[in-house]
Amino acid sequence: MSLPKLIDKKPLPVDISHHYSRVTKNRDISSVKEFYKYFTIPGIGNLAGGLPNNNYFPYDTLEAEVALPQRFTPTPNAPVDPPTNLSKITLSEKSISSTRLVVPKAASTTDILRKIDLKSALQYGTAQGYPPLYAFLRQFTRENMHPNIPYAGGPEIILTCGSTDGFSKAIEALSNVWIGGRDMVRDKEGLLVEEFSYMNAVQTARPRGLNIVPVVMDGEGMMAGGKGGLEDVLQNWDESKGKRPHLIYTVTIGQNPTGACLGIQRRKDIYAVCIKYDVLIIEDEPYWYLQYPSANASSLAARGHPTSDDAQPGKQVYSVPRSSGFPFLDSLIPSYLSVDTEGRVVRLDTFSKTVAPGCRLGWITAQPALCERILRITETSTQQPSGFVQSMIAELIIGPQASDDGGRGGTKDGKGWQVTGWIRWLEGLRGNYERRMQTMCSILEEGKYLVKTGRRQSISAEWSVVDRVQMFDFIWPLGGMFVWVKLNLQSHPLWKRASHKKLSQALWAHLTTDQYLVLVAPGLMFSPTEDIRDNKGWGYFRLSFAAVDEPDVEKMTKRFVEGFKNFWTKKSLKDIEESITIVDRDGYF
Repeated sequence: MSLPKLIDKKPLPVDISHHYSRVTKNRDISSVKEFYKYFTIPGIGNLAGGLPNNNYFPYDTLEAEVALPQRFTPTPNAPVDPPTNLSKITLSEKSISSTRLVVPKAASTTDILRKIDLKSALQYGTAQGYPPLYAFLRQFTRENMHPNIPYAGGPEIILTCGSTDGFSKAIEALSNVWIGGRDMVRDKEGLLVEEFSYMNAVQTARPRGLNIVPVVMDGEGMMAGGKGGLEDVLQNWDESKGKRPHLIYTVTIGQNPTGACLGIQRRKDIYAVCIKYDVLIIEDEPYWYLQYPSANASSLAARGHPTSDDAQPGKQVYSVPRSSGFPFLDSLIPSYLSVDTEGRVVRLDTFSKTVAPGCRLGWITAQPALCERILRITETSTQQPSGFVQSMIAELIIGPQASDDGGRGGTKDGKGWQVTGWIRWLEGLRGNYERRMQTMCSILEEGKYLVKTGRRQSISAEWSVVDRVQMFDFIWPLGGMFVWVKLNLQSHPLWKRASHKKLSQALWAHLTTDQYLVLVAPGLMFSPTEDIRDNKGWGYFRLSFAAVDEPDVEKMTKRFVEGFKNFWTKKSLKDIEESITIVDRDGYF
């Protein structure tokens, strides 16, 4: 007796077409791109296409020395005890090893999903992306990154010119331009953002006339409930400002600038609110692979409590019921896609943090109907990412499909990294950044207090005293590239005599002087509204442990701490006036 066939009981994604912009609804398939399908007919004499002859491309090959995937030493997927006992070794024993990568002029295979060469990569192509790279990323996304997406059929992907391009296309697809004086206020749409946000996204949306609507955060990220939380904002929306917002832009892992990481339960709570109020989530995840299991343990050791009780990378296997096939991926806090029962999530991924920002290459993951609309946008705008970049990434990871096609991939024997090598590369990157995070945060933890000693007298005795003044605080980041430092300016001698913003400005300028030479990003840069800028933004600095050379992380963090200590000795307004003048003149604030 044969077993009955299992039926997929997952729900279909909901119809979100009522959120499409008017232009998006009106887009048709590109007649030019649609015609390309005939070009692949074997033996066809193509007199129809307006394609330049590939024999006239001035590139015969693309070649580069590339790292082997084992170049960097990973850190453990699970928290270590003690938390500071991470390997100090960044480079593996074979770290110097590299190999030569070659993209040939013409590969021997005729399968367009496996063919990697300049003849195809530098020609006009499909808006979905270079076929072999598209096919690899689609399979990797569905089977390894997000194996438990809860809607029937699963998501589709489309390649982009990086996350900024992906966000721009998502906003174009899902919002209408609103112009004051022309359009009714009741038609003005809105974008919900974290109260401290990545401002490139805000500055993409604001010129379209969208209301920028901040939602309060805690150490984990955007809040679902409570005063100023997502439900509070939506439930009490003032319609005199326009439509209730139907879009969220969020960075949930290593949030820029705060470093916050959103746990599973918080994601479920926010998603439930989104269902209730018919909201879509644009999830931007450039730092998703950079999750740090040691941060909770370090916070617990230093402060008696973890960074988060809910967000705990490495604490459990998250890919349930279906594994990604890789312990590293299974240990990561999963995407909003893992709870996306209705197809409300648009996820943005990028190679900017895993290969290089100059690649300008990424991909969107979303329900198929929305990807089809974004495909239509792409056909008449960017058309596709750079063929140079796509072919180099494809050859690095996928490698040649035949021994005689002239290509060489990213391994010693000329094959591609494949999924296993790509994951190993990501593990090594996470290890490097996690060690940097530990270095910076350990110094900040030790240096956040100014210790002052002195003597006091009474009628009968004299004794020595030790005062500890806290200058700043921070949260050990569970992911990303940043530490969000909260200034404790209330403890400064000039707190009651200078405005809070002026004191913050003076401190920022003081850190840049020759004695310290440390540049940090003021919180004002990440304040999406004037209200947040005036009332909260001045109270924070963002530090990055990513950009400088590894030995400089320790030196610069120590200079940062010493700059704070010196600034806390200033007791006269005259001491800070010069710094304030410089800041005001240069317009940094």
